[in-house]
Amino acid sequence: MVERFIGRKEELKKLNELYETEGFHMAVIYGRRRIGKSTLLTKFIQDKKAVYYVATKVGSRRNTELLSKEVMAVLAPAMAQVSFHELEDVLSFVSAQISDEKIVFIIDEIPYWAEKDESVLSVFQKYADGDWAKKNMLFIVCGSSLSFMEDKVLSEKSPLFGRRTIQIRLEPFDYLESAEFVPGYSNEDKAVCYGITGGVAKYLSMLDDSRSLDENITEQFFTKTGYLYDEARNLLAQEFSDTAIVNNIIEQIASGETALNIIADKIHEKEATVLYSLNKLISVGLVEKRHCITEEKNRKKTQYILKDQMFRFWYAFVPAAASSVEIGKGDVYYNKIVRPQLHTFMGNVFEEMCRYYILREGLDGNLNCFVTQVGTWWGTEIIENDAGQKKIQSADVDVVGLAPSERAMIVGECKFRNEKTGRDVLETLVRRSRAIPSHYRIVQYLLFSRGGFTGWYEKEAPEDVRTFSLDDLYRK
Repeated sequence: MVERFIGRKEELKKLNELYETEGFHMAVIYGRRRIGKSTLLTKFIQDKKAVYYVATKVGSRRNTELLSKEVMAVLAPAMAQVSFHELEDVLSFVSAQISDEKIVFIIDEIPYWAEKDESVLSVFQKYADGDWAKKNMLFIVCGSSLSFMEDKVLSEKSPLFGRRTIQIRLEPFDYLESAEFVPGYSNEDKAVCYGITGGVAKYLSMLDDSRSLDENITEQFFTKTGYLYDEARNLLAQEFSDTAIVNNIIEQIASGETALNIIADKIHEKEATVLYSLNKLISVGLVEKRHCITEEKNRKKTQYILKDQMFRFWYAFVPAAASSVEIGKGDVYYNKIVRPQLHTFMGNVFEEMCRYYILREGLDGNLNCFVTQVGTWWGTEIIENDAGQKKIQSADVDVVGLAPSERAMIVGECKFRNEKTGRDVLETLVRRSRAIPSHYRIVQYLLFSRGGFTGWYEKEAPEDVRTFSLDDLYRK
């Protein structure tokens, strides 16, 4: 399959603008694994003179030697046999080769190198402040460890603090950008592709829209040679020394447990131990700590959820399919077990898509208020039956959009199912919304439905109610 460069227009524009600016500049680029950092950098330097070195976990001296070879191959091919063993010698040689033509000098996966020898950061800082300061050069450091890049490269305690001209944190593609990888698919299939990949560039690039969605899912997740069959395990092994506890935590979150104390109880670990691993999972972009949007200061209203949708899909289906996959029957398992549950799995994904849509529409001025914050609400509501008896039950609202400047709020419900959404869904949304403790007034009710709506909405729905189909979400 031919590698395609999709999206990242703003990031590429920033890098090119920096390249066109005379003098020394430094860029820091980071993001979780498989997000497309190397693809972006490769695209950026395709027509430029560039040294591009990807560090590995081989120790400082060996990384220096490998960098030396790359430098010689690009800047002095006639001296390819020369090898430096000290980093300062390599960087001094780079300085000597810079003339009028700008040089791009990239150290990718710098955490692999600097985690074992943080002094290399001080060496790079020495040259950024010294020999390189008056050179026509763009120095780029890149890494996948979010915690290392933020704590050791970007923070005030870093030797490189204050040297960067720009920093770019690459995030997963949103559902609209993800759709560009599979333009031949229906909007529903595009949504599922987003749901099973989480918008991660590498995963999206593995999908082939000349084949059916079912074939793609089976090929990638449910065959022994599938790229995503072992992906979750492989990523955890790369990031964590103790994968057992992390795996147990993710299993609990994937099954619906979101509270720290319950997760700890279920896996028989101390809360402090679980919290430590959760924070590490957050730092690598796999887990998100979510706050109830109208009660962000309430520490009890906190949920830990899987931020990575591929991990959600993987933990929901792949481990249980292992026996079938190992005997070559993964396709049978997919068709019998997974495929019938896709709509259920897509429920949370669809909610995320709708929250993104509301934020975009709100900022564009297409809603009844200027929405600048989106999230979800959960809590309790009081229900009274016909006999006047009251009971307290849990309640949630899928989508809440806040317009702080107007003290206004919109609320929404999302249904990714075949059935048409009826009046009862709106009535439930209105009732639950009354339980939201907020100083904001509700100005609009939004309903999102994959299966469409009953005729009541067109004929009798109040003016403050709007309905959206899945196709509406894909209209730019």
